[in-house]
Amino acid sequence: MNEDLEKIKAIADYQFGYRAGVVLFPDSVRIEYSKNTGRIRHIFLGEDLVANFRPNDGLFTLTIAGAERLVKGLSDLKYKVRLLDDVIEFVEQGKNLFAKHVVEVHPDIRPGQEIIVVDGEDNTIAVGKAILTPEEMLAFKTGAAVKIRRGRKRHR
Repeated sequence: MNEDLEKIKAIADYQFGYRAGVVLFPDSVRIEYSKNTGRIRHIFLGEDLVANFRPNDGLFTLTIAGAERLVKGLSDLKYKVRLLDDVIEFVEQGKNLFAKHVVEVHPDIRPGQEIIVVDGEDNTIAVGKAILTPEEMLAFKTGAAVKIRRGRKRHR
């Protein structure tokens, strides 16, 4: 178990940046393994699912609880996209975030990366996958910028 905890912390550091592993996965997390393969599948903190491990690429998908931990715990988190307050209610229900509604995006984000969508006050609205580059998100007036997997109103 201890070896697996160090492993998931290292993967989180790689995926989300320095210290993300410590913030996302404190020593009290519970790791759930696949019944078929015995590999890591889900990571819980108390009763809350924090992240799922994707065996196909060896990275995590975040839940709202996990995203909130990262946003609160890392002041220099790169994987955030800030949206217009006008569209919060749609995105938090799980609707995709369109380029014209992106207000701010970190320049290091790349298409395909796990993204946290936040409002103007850094409240976590949703989690998903970047579809466009940061330049495209800010320049385009049509099209989806982030494919939302889970909004905070639909996070179970």
